[in-house]
Amino acid sequence: MTARGAETSGRTGHVSAGDLLRLGFFGLRTRPTRVVLSALGIAIGIAAMIAVVGISSSSQAALDRVLDGLGTNLLRASPGESYSGDAVPLPAESVEMLDRRDDVETAAGVGRVGDQKVYRTDRVPAAASGGIGLDVVQGDLQGALGAELASGCWFGPAADQLPQVVLGAVAAATLGLDHVDGDTRIWIGGRWVAVAGILEPLPLAPDLDSSALVPAAGADRQFGFDGHPTQLFVRAAPDSVTAVRDLIAATVSPSAPSDVSVARPSDALAAQQATEDSFTGLLLGIGGVALLVGGIGVANTMVITVLERRAEVGVRRALGARRRHVRDQFLVESLMLSSLGGAAGVAIGVVVTVVFAVSQGWPVSIPLWAAAGGLAATVLIGGVSGLYPASRAARIPPTSALAAT
Repeated sequence: MTARGAETSGRTGHVSAGDLLRLGFFGLRTRPTRVVLSALGIAIGIAAMIAVVGISSSSQAALDRVLDGLGTNLLRASPGESYSGDAVPLPAESVEMLDRRDDVETAAGVGRVGDQKVYRTDRVPAAASGGIGLDVVQGDLQGALGAELASGCWFGPAADQLPQVVLGAVAAATLGLDHVDGDTRIWIGGRWVAVAGILEPLPLAPDLDSSALVPAAGADRQFGFDGHPTQLFVRAAPDSVTAVRDLIAATVSPSAPSDVSVARPSDALAAQQATEDSFTGLLLGIGGVALLVGGIGVANTMVITVLERRAEVGVRRALGARRRHVRDQFLVESLMLSSLGGAAGVAIGVVVTVVFAVSQGWPVSIPLWAAAGGLAATVLIGGVSGLYPASRAARIPPTSALAAT
């Protein structure tokens, strides 16, 4: 439609939506540089918000995938403290007592041997142990933790005669081992010990990543193990987790259940996620500030546009355009400008989320509400930012505008 055709429609008191869109597009096309810079401010704010929500959601999806694989029915018990503040040892029969319960799927324990050091060879200085601990395995620890092997195997059938060890991921890296074969040995307690395997990292028992694990059979004579576990891991029946958690202490130590501390490792991961969510809230606030700055940029652009186009407004008013027609034109321009920035921002935010999630090995998860909310926010910002400039344009008297030409 020509400018005169639009004014003819204006005399009838009606300007169609198509006419307004064409007028808005024409107004933006005549100032491409200013439009791009103003839209960029909106795009940065929306992109920041989409990326923050998307990355946070992808992180949560990765955590959920880990928990789904490992299960949330793992419970962990450790020695409590006496009134004097000293740790109370767990009974040597703790694993056997827990295994007798019908609502326990798997029970296992590890006992720390504090006076034993782990070395790569017998020529490493005694002080250079690397902080690797020696833990004795009781029960089915591999099944309880869902442990996977990065190399090698779990303890072999001759573990009760030949000293064997399975290394945690961090312990293996400290010793400079990334795979094992039949000849791999390390030095523990003044003797060579065959390395049976290397574990993948254990998300629900990260302290064991720095441990060298040996079987309980023969550990008393080989390493001086006293038989008392220092940690217990209990895989409860999925529908009995709460009941098992409440009864572990009484089962292990009937006479003094307060001497046993019980925790749920998945709760620690959930707490970690909650901390990350708090940080996400901070980043969303920063994105909101960027969005506000972008809205101010749109308002500034529209105010300047109104001042520069006083003559155009005067001509339109003289040809019969009403105030609401002028107001609607500039309001549509503002909405189109902010919507352009919002669409670009959503696209940038999605790309950033996908690239980051893929680089971390996470599933890509971008909530639909985030993209829809981002676009809705741009429409709201466009309306608010353009309302004053549009009203100002509508109030320009035809004679005043024409006098400026």
